[in-house]
Amino acid sequence: MWKTLRVFFLIIFLTVVATFIALPSELPVSFSFLNKKVEYVMKRPPIDITIFGTRFQHDLALKEGLDIQGGMQVTLKTDMKDISPENRQKALDSAREIIQRRVDLYGVNEPIVQSAQSGEEYRIIVELAGVSDANQALQLIGRTAQLDFRLESASPSATATTSAIAYFDSFIKTGLTGKELKNAAVQFDQQNGQPNVFIQFDDQGSQLFASITQQHVGRVLAIFLDDFPLMLPVIQTPILNGQGTISGNFTLDQAKELSIQLNAGALPVPIEVIQQQTIGASLGQQSVYQSIQAGLIGIVLVILFMIMNYQFKGFLASLALIIYALLTICVYKLFGVTLTLPGIAGLILSVGMAVDSNILIFERMKEEVRAGKSFDISLELGFSRAWNSIKDANLMTIFIALILINPLDLSFLNQSGLVKGFGLTLFIGVILSLFTSMVVSRTFMRLFLRDR
Repeated sequence: MWKTLRVFFLIIFLTVVATFIALPSELPVSFSFLNKKVEYVMKRPPIDITIFGTRFQHDLALKEGLDIQGGMQVTLKTDMKDISPENRQKALDSAREIIQRRVDLYGVNEPIVQSAQSGEEYRIIVELAGVSDANQALQLIGRTAQLDFRLESASPSATATTSAIAYFDSFIKTGLTGKELKNAAVQFDQQNGQPNVFIQFDDQGSQLFASITQQHVGRVLAIFLDDFPLMLPVIQTPILNGQGTISGNFTLDQAKELSIQLNAGALPVPIEVIQQQTIGASLGQQSVYQSIQAGLIGIVLVILFMIMNYQFKGFLASLALIIYALLTICVYKLFGVTLTLPGIAGLILSVGMAVDSNILIFERMKEEVRAGKSFDISLELGFSRAWNSIKDANLMTIFIALILINPLDLSFLNQSGLVKGFGLTLFIGVILSLFTSMVVSRTFMRLFLRDR
């Protein structure tokens, strides 16, 4: 009994926290008191706490996808005719990475940049939610990456300046660009095992690189991508064979990222905009309103069905369903799940699956009662014997949701952001529905249905 009470109080605590997080950041309140109308706005403060010296901040906002808040979706086609077949996937990844960096510099919140391959076509799909100037964003992502190597100015005034912009502007172009860079790859130092980035130039680039490194030992040979400095390596020794190593205490992820950025310039892929779609926010908000309205109607009908068919047990299951909804919104906000219209559909579908588990449990309890067992024993057997059916059905749904999400980004599976959104909300919903049906509902019934 004490164990059940501990679980019950834990559920109450989670419900209070989830309610606090799930509520809107601003909630208008209006009422009349002594013939006076009182209006004010309740504001929920964001999370800003420090635990063991680590600061945690979160605005507790629900992130909206492109189809809800409006924005722009651009489909880009890459021209791979000058790229060898074995390097095409690398070129596509490089182009996607540099477009991602450009979008981040543009300041778009939660952009989605993903690559897709269909036969011999290599495409990049960019979703920019909340973008108002579509032409500027289109110009930003539509250019081909430009990589070049620049030499630090020998002028003391340039190197001693306090302005970073003036310092980088003082770098002198050497004529060595990404066209001469043959390849960039991650390799490990044989002495200390640290990851480095290996670069290799073609014949023309090797001659120019050798001349630069011979004449300027000890100076900085900066690497710029789209006029943005990536690295500031120092020439340690003349390099005459066109093969060099960039070291700098990299982590493996940092070395991989730098190699991709270098290949973005080493393998410049012409990009063509083949489709541009602008979505208005008003259409998205209207669709959200209709989806929420349909979802609320569905939840009310489900609650009425459960109460009418299972009486007090159905009422307890309905309470568990409300807790499930609060926990779901809480998880969306805390983990930054981007909510889309297909995602809302996945949420509504998972609500039905949450109730389905309770129906299996209740029907199994009825069978045990008809077999002559006491209510307490029937309660425990109903949950334990219905678990196999619930487990099998939900595991299959989880497996299908993972296929839709495609976390490994496999080319032969779905790569659509909208379908991934549906799969993600369905996955979260199934996991939480298992918790509410097997833990919350069972705890409520153990406390309030004993010996009935």
